[in-house]
Amino acid sequence: MEQIARPTHELARQFVQQYGVKPLMVEAPGRVNLIGEHTDYNDGFVLPAAIQFLTRVAIARRSDRRLVIASENYSEQVEFEIKQLPATARPHWSDYVIGVARKLEERGIDLPGANLLIAGDVPLGAGLSSSASLEVAACDAFLAISNAKLDAAEMARLCQRAENEFVGARCGIMDQFVSVRGKKDHALLLDCRSLEYRHVPLPEDVRLVICNTMVRHNLSGGEYNQRRKECETGVYFFAQRKPGVKALRDISVRDLQKWEAGMPQIVRKRCRHVITEDERVIKAVRALEEQDVSLFGNLMGESHASLRDDFEVSCDELDLMVELAVRVEGVYGARMTGGGFGGCTINLVNPEAVEDFQAKVASGYERATGRKPEVYVCAAADGVRRVM
Repeated sequence: MEQIARPTHELARQFVQQYGVKPLMVEAPGRVNLIGEHTDYNDGFVLPAAIQFLTRVAIARRSDRRLVIASENYSEQVEFEIKQLPATARPHWSDYVIGVARKLEERGIDLPGANLLIAGDVPLGAGLSSSASLEVAACDAFLAISNAKLDAAEMARLCQRAENEFVGARCGIMDQFVSVRGKKDHALLLDCRSLEYRHVPLPEDVRLVICNTMVRHNLSGGEYNQRRKECETGVYFFAQRKPGVKALRDISVRDLQKWEAGMPQIVRKRCRHVITEDERVIKAVRALEEQDVSLFGNLMGESHASLRDDFEVSCDELDLMVELAVRVEGVYGARMTGGGFGGCTINLVNPEAVEDFQAKVASGYERATGRKPEVYVCAAADGVRRVM
């Protein structure tokens, strides 16, 4: 997605020019995951933060039963009858919007016809959850014009189902949930089984710096879904040996050590990452609460190594970006973030070191790869909101 970052009032003005009526405006953030990768679909713990990159949706009702959906990023418009929405993904950028519309209809929410104009600046394929941002913004926009309500957990689950069942990416609940319930200057500790959550303040003397490798990934592809299957194989293995096991969340490190010798090597590695990552999330939250950013940074390093070696979702470019980052003075921690196979790293950096960090990491990466990276200095942001 090209970074347009069009201000809300400009998108509203464009909507009026295009459709002739004043719209309702909804915006939903992308996210960066500080720690807790590939634990969400294993009923585990995650610690993401919503960020300032947004998807904006301008919407207004129509008098007929058509959905007219235009994207400024793609300079395209598509139209559908609500009662004849596509049954399967094409694939196309509009799949995320259509998937949400279908799930709302299936839930019994009677959608009116609507005109939509969409613009976003969440980088595509970067692991910053552009898809969840679009799903959540579209969902809240549809709810607004339908005079319907869903609570945070219901909205997140519905958007997750749209991506799982319609788009075909078997993502967990984290991305959609933090896009709904993010809070400025806070990370969000989420129990992905119960959906209980709490906001955890981020230290004032730390900046979140995201480095985009410019290697795009696609979570609807086979590698991500294969990792899920391998985790499910591990769950079946443990369920034969321990009562009540429904997910890797139910297995401790001690359980793993007791039984891992009988597992296939690949499945053992996948399980080891998830089980130890859950423990790292809990330790990381304590570190934040105690203002121990050095410990938090060490846990980030352990997480990256586990994702690289056991879960095998890193890549040369992500590893290089982390190696460059940890050499810079004032960097507390660095790791890949998101599903993997490309995308971004997240870095905790002392504010006084940010400028030096940006210069050294960007130049070192470009020299080594020939790719010019993008570096974003971010702050934790609020979740979805209706603007006008």
